[in-house]
Amino acid sequence: MCTNGINTGQFEQLIEQIDDHIKLERRWAHNLAHQAEDAGFPTVGEKLHAAQALLDEVRAALDEAKDALEDDAETANGVTVSLV
Repeated sequence: MCTNGINTGQFEQLIEQIDDHIKLERRWAHNLAHQAEDAGFPTVGEKLHAAQALLDEVRAALDEAKDALEDDAETANGVTVSLV
């Protein structure tokens, strides 16, 4: 669906691509945190777990953005479709 010059389907897919990337980075941060802790670097592990928590917050914000996209598309006014 195209709303006010935005293909909302493609826009949602782009948000999902960002989420997939962040999901991968979160997994890396998690794995590295445990490796650091196992190697005797507790402060590094703690910082990486903190980064993991922040990445969880990013993913939650991306979910909210997808919901907002749907809500905004439903209430958008001034929608025009032109044949080219």
